[in-house]
Amino acid sequence: MEESFDTAALGADPAPLVETLLAYGPFDLVLGPAGYGLPLVPAEDVGEAELALMALKRADEPGGRVGIAGMRSIVRALLAAGLPLVFAPGAVHLATVPAHRKWNRIDLGTADKVASVAFGIADQAERLGLRYEQTSFVLLELGGAFTAALAVDGGQIVDGLGGSSGPIGARACGALDAEAAYLMGAAISKQTVFSGGALERDEPEGWRALEEGAAKAALALTVSVPAPREILVAGRLADRLLGPLAERLAGVAPVRAVAGGRSAARGAALLADGLAGGRHAPLVECMRLRDATGTALDHLRMHGADGIRLG
Repeated sequence: MEESFDTAALGADPAPLVETLLAYGPFDLVLGPAGYGLPLVPAEDVGEAELALMALKRADEPGGRVGIAGMRSIVRALLAAGLPLVFAPGAVHLATVPAHRKWNRIDLGTADKVASVAFGIADQAERLGLRYEQTSFVLLELGGAFTAALAVDGGQIVDGLGGSSGPIGARACGALDAEAAYLMGAAISKQTVFSGGALERDEPEGWRALEEGAAKAALALTVSVPAPREILVAGRLADRLLGPLAERLAGVAPVRAVAGGRSAARGAALLADGLAGGRHAPLVECMRLRDATGTALDHLRMHGADGIRLG
């Protein structure tokens, strides 16, 4: 059973989501929406500090419901409902990503992207008759706002370019030029991260920017997974860009669409099942989710990083 909700609407009123979940309960475990991720933190251990690490909003920025900031009200409502929640890691928390690839990075792929990868691993293993440990691919997540890319080798995430540190997205600017960030100074806000996307002004060049940016990201990640079995394309824009990406990346690996815009939700269901000891427990073990540690801010080495204050 699948049901979709408008994210912005839930930020204003999470009740429909909570009521729907409760109607299908009770559950052994629910994988909660975790934003930038937490290392498998259960509901009873989530306080204001953990909520701040999921949303990553500066303490000096006014509150609001721009982008991921609206997630806090959803998470609070889920916590208040007494659901058996666990909050999953982002790629930066994973022990399978070498430490040097995390230097000066926060967004190597948010928690929902890790869930998308889980679905990709299970899907490729089933289609090709492989063990989870034999899967290998680059996942391109072409969402309605962000574009992200993650590299999988041996059934494990080994690298990633998250939506705010990767190519331009449909409604988001992607990785910022450091000089642009410097010049904008105090004008940079969470709204900046969720602006400047390729399709915001319906410019013909926008689709080319999305296509080329995604292809560049896939090619960049072949440094970390030199011989992927496939390039998997997920997200709301997957169908529109599948053909052009298949042409651009034909020399790398076959390009295949996977689950459209539902890979994260389906992957989260698989991970919840595995974490609860169900038949997908081997998937959780293969991905080494239980070895996730730290916070998304642990690997910043540049001047001024020690002054970050979350609100």
